[in-house]
Formats: sequence, C-alpha cells, structure tokens
Amino acid sequence: MRYKVSGKQIDIGESLQTHVETELSAVLEKYAGRPTDAQVVFSRHAHEYVCETIVHLSTGLTCQAKAHATEIYMSFDGCLEKMDKQLRRYKRRLKDHHRDRSEPVELMGASSYILASEQVDSEVEPDSLQPIIVAEMETKIPSLSVGEAVMQMELAGSPVLVFRSDTKDGLNVVYRRDDGNIGWIEP
Repeated sequence: MRYKVSGKQIDIGESLQTHVETELSAVLEKYAGRPTDAQVVFSRHAHEYVCETIVHLSTGLTCQAKAHATEIYMSFDGCLEKMDKQLRRYKRRLKDHHRDRSEPVELMGASSYILASEQVDSEVEPDSLQPIIVAEMETKIPSLSVGEAVMQMELAGSPVLVFRSDTKDGLNVVYRRDDGNIGWIEP
C-alpha cells in the first residue's frame, strides 16, 4: 500500500507520518482488505488544522473523510474516526461487491468544466448567453452497478455521482434528494 502524507504550507514531521501510516493501516486492514493507496493532506484554516484523507480501494471505490481540530494529531484522529465509521458501516456491502467483482472498476475518460457564476445586474445585459468556462479538466466516469454507485457516493460524501451502468452503456446519475432518499436517473 502506498501512503502519501503531505501538508499545504505546513511541515509534516516523521513522527506524524509514522502515526498516520500505522493508524490508517490498522483501520484499513480491519475493514477494507486490499486498499491500493491513501492520500492524507494536512492544512491550516485560521486557528484549526484540517486533515483530508482519500483512500482508493482495490475494487475501484474511493473513501473520503475530513476533520478539523486545534491540534494536528487531533485533526487526523477525527478524520480516522470518520473513515472508520464509514468503512464499518459499509463493510458487508464492500465484501459482497468484492466477491461479485473479480476485476477492478473500469473507468472512462470525460471532460469536466467549471462555469463562472453569473453576476445578476438588472441594468446591464450580458454580451452573450454562453457561460464563461473558468476551468477544464479530465475526470473519470466509473462503470458500476447501481448499488455500488450509491455506496461510492456515500463513501465519498458527495451529493451526486455520474456513472456508467454495468448492464447498459448509457450514463446514469444517483443523487441525494432533499427528503434524504436516493434518486436514480437512468436514460
């Protein structure tokens, strides 16, 4: 397993790196079986330290957690607790999907754009109705079953996930509805 422990404008010492690797590997061995790599990024926001952890599992799923605390070790411990809770919660589903899936998740390339928000000014008419593209980047669209897509969306903590269905070639979307349920859009 590969670990990447880094800091944004913070020096990360050997002691913290060792602590992160031993504690994270203990949690991952208990629940996830075969993780491939983990990224842990520490940063500072005002008076608090922020720890963001992203773990890529061998099944192609990604687990994310983020925590804030006034001390750097406490921020990691909070982040580790969140990841432990997520993995414990989805352990049965992870094992079931691991048995069914003999190969890692297939990924398809796609373009991702960030559009500028419109400044609403009642006196000035816009020159054109085309949105301004702020950033363009490459992203990957996984090929998953609906159950795996819902699990991936919840593990990543995102409100929506676009995926390609295992059974059909079209793109599908799962999203969290305002009432707390999960919505699924199938073309």
